[in-house]
Amino acid sequence: YHSLALVANGTLIGGGDNRYGQTNDPVGLTNVVAVAGGAYHSLALKADGTVVAWGAGTSNALAPNYGQAMVPAGLTNVVAVAAGFYHSLALKADGTMVAWGSNSYGQTNVPVDLTNVVALAAGLYHSLALRADGSVVAWGNNSSGQTNIPTGLANAVELAGGGYHNLVLESDGRPALTVQPYSQVAAPGAIVTL
Repeated sequence: YHSLALVANGTLIGGGDNRYGQTNDPVGLTNVVAVAGGAYHSLALKADGTVVAWGAGTSNALAPNYGQAMVPAGLTNVVAVAAGFYHSLALKADGTMVAWGSNSYGQTNVPVDLTNVVALAAGLYHSLALRADGSVVAWGNNSSGQTNIPTGLANAVELAGGGYHNLVLESDGRPALTVQPYSQVAAPGAIVTL
């Protein structure tokens, strides 16, 4: 019900439904490299690998509170975030995931053997992970088959979660970036590594 835009200088612009403060950037929030928006909460990933959350799911008694904006203590080394309706996901640099918030359909029950994750997505009440080998793992609400991985799906390079559906981009064999590279400054003729 709201949107967030990340500006090149690492600040945010929010708009839309703001009844729980989900578009009000926290005071002093800087160095943001990625954002995600759930139904009534927002997440920001900072350059130092920490996550900031606000909106519904904090201590606001009027908001739908499932803890979706209460970042787990000690969560660090995060490289990506995603937000579902009332749940939140974080991908750590070691390829593992952390989930919190509503677990009404098991959407925050990250599979115990899930490793080598390179991307993540959140749907309404389900969660998705893309492994380095191009395979996709899904869990949570399956009322419309959204956690059933299609037979033959291979070489996935990107994914997105919708309300009751998902989108997966498969590679045709050409090299592809699965994580947006950070801006770099290099002298002419210098080698740049992404």
